[in-house]
Amino acid sequence: MSVVSYQVRRARGNDEMQEALALRHEVFCSEQGVPEFEELDGRDPEGIHLVAVADGELLGICRLLHVGHTVQFSRLAVRTDARRRGIATKLLELADAESRALGAKRLVLHAQTYAQGLYEGVGYRPRGKVFVEAGIEHVAMEKVL
Repeated sequence: MSVVSYQVRRARGNDEMQEALALRHEVFCSEQGVPEFEELDGRDPEGIHLVAVADGELLGICRLLHVGHTVQFSRLAVRTDARRRGIATKLLELADAESRALGAKRLVLHAQTYAQGLYEGVGYRPRGKVFVEAGIEHVAMEKVL
């Protein structure tokens, strides 16, 4: 798929949310081997879900969980054929804007270590040592807003 332009926004409706969950399953469970029970943690109903969409097709997803002055950024997934086109960066930028609108003072996340540079490129800094989550190396990161 050649992605010329896409829109990043909040997910709309149950059908789009089901498509987003299917994308997450494809990326995390099928591609990366994350057990489904770890990917589906029961927190989706309380989250804000951001999506990247082009011509009615879902290309990317992420989730924000707001707790006090902190937003937890998680579940960033981009369709295989849409990667390396800036979609993850645009979702991160929208996450910043949404978090500021909620009154958050910082964003936190657990980055897969191979993607640490993506997050550092938009202002996140590592905190703590590398750890294993769902069988994959991660590092905790945060960004002050």
